[in-house]
Amino acid sequence: MTTAQLDAAPRGEVEHVFSLPHVPGAVAGVRRRVRTALSDWNLTADCAADVLLVVSELLTNAIVHALPPATLTLSRSRLDGCGTVRVEVTDLGPSAPAGPADPTVDPDEHGRGLDIVDALAAQCGVHVHSGETCHWAELPLGRD
Repeated sequence: MTTAQLDAAPRGEVEHVFSLPHVPGAVAGVRRRVRTALSDWNLTADCAADVLLVVSELLTNAIVHALPPATLTLSRSRLDGCGTVRVEVTDLGPSAPAGPADPTVDPDEHGRGLDIVDALAAQCGVHVHSGETCHWAELPLGRD
């Protein structure tokens, strides 16, 4: 995983902020709203699919493993003809210390979210500050 300071990345030209209710089904609702925002940005279908997958994984991680509230910030920036979408999910940190693995959980179905984010993102990382944890990822849009 590539990590960098949260402050080191340029803030986006266009930004959307979504609150994540800490209830089952919340991720699907926010994902629908994100799909609309991405449509407004005229991203390629492949890029939009990658961004939606990263959003889903980071939001699910916040619902399952973190204390509420969680907030998704989605921004798009352009620098020297290259575009980037930045996904940030901020929460109040882990809900409980990591314990032994639950033997009833199928390991093929869980535990890969951050690996997926790492595979799709040009850069990603975690920033902890003032009691909040921010998982972030930047995905390239390509050149103009």
